[in-house]
Amino acid sequence: MKIKDGFAMRNIAGSNIVVPVGKKSQEFNGMVTLNSSGAFFWNCFLKDRTIDEVVEMALEEYEVDRATVKKDIENFVLLLKNNDIME
Repeated sequence: MKIKDGFAMRNIAGSNIVVPVGKKSQEFNGMVTLNSSGAFFWNCFLKDRTIDEVVEMALEEYEVDRATVKKDIENFVLLLKNNDIME
């Protein structure tokens, strides 16, 4: 899974905001706000990775149990897929 081309995360006034860029700005009317863990997941999925690969990356970054972080990543992926932001 990977973030689709045409979207970028920007830090605006201390908030992590996903915005469309280029041609996507004509198709996608909105933005997504990410917390710090969402921003971490976003950066992980800039390259094509599986959920399990990102789980391992998150376990190295955060003190959290595997089940919790896997559920959080699955919810993150679902959010992006529902908004046509992730392949």
